[in-house]
Amino acid sequence: MRREFAWIAMPLVMALCASRCWALSSEDLALVASAAERGSAASQVLLAVACLNGDGGLARDPARAAYWFEQAAIQGNAYAETRLGDLYEQGLGIPPNAKLAFDWRIKAALRGEVPAQVKVGRMYQEGIGVGKNSDLAAHWFRRAAAEGSTEAHYLLDRINRYGGDAEVENAAARTWFEKAARQGYESAALLLNMIRSIGYQIDESWHNRAPDLKKLAEDGDLEAEYQLARHYESGTGGARKDVAAALGWYRRAAAGGHPMAMTTLEQVYAASLDGLRRDPAASARSTARTNTAPSTHSN
Repeated sequence: MRREFAWIAMPLVMALCASRCWALSSEDLALVASAAERGSAASQVLLAVACLNGDGGLARDPARAAYWFEQAAIQGNAYAETRLGDLYEQGLGIPPNAKLAFDWRIKAALRGEVPAQVKVGRMYQEGIGVGKNSDLAAHWFRRAAAEGSTEAHYLLDRINRYGGDAEVENAAARTWFEKAARQGYESAALLLNMIRSIGYQIDESWHNRAPDLKKLAEDGDLEAEYQLARHYESGTGGARKDVAAALGWYRRAAAGGHPMAMTTLEQVYAASLDGLRRDPAASARSTARTNTAPSTHSN
């Protein structure tokens, strides 16, 4: 079903990203929501944007938008990874967390997402969510500039004019803006792209590589904590089966307010999980918390 819907969803994604005034109708939304529930990453992105903007008759719901962006990001969708990083930076729909904003943006940047590359460069430049590193800041600005980012051109121009980066080539003393003015922006960008891309070949495996759930979970991402617990419980996703580790991550996600983690704990305590003893009192406490927890999304 994911492939069947891709030909519909991808043009919608492109249109949505290209035009701020484009919005889903209620009829479109029903189709998109159904495909998102079945696991289509493109549809999950569309639904997230609809929730964020209040399209298709939906009320604006940043928390639900964050949920769907993360579902797509976990599948390796670079646009979703970038937007999720933005939400973590802004604290919109999820608690602000600069470290997680960087975690998600660097994944998108490594997949070749130019806006993420610029944002990663800024975070390195300012030491937000990651250690300050002017060399890596310039590296990511150069990668984005090679793809034609005017913002990256501007930021490199400032580095070249005012210093602060030991790795900037001497040839770059003739600023990016000056070269663009002499040659014409499009010609300069094309030439620079050809030259720079030689040193910035993207490992194609990144485009299909799943995010490092353990790193994200350790940094406090609730959905990653829940997904990691599921992997440990079932022994999937490259994790060996470890019931104790699964329970620990379920508890951590539940303590942070993840409704599905709370529900899972309720079931674990009420019955058993591979030999863990029943705990009716803990089950009752988990049930009470689940009933009072805000839902992260709705069908």
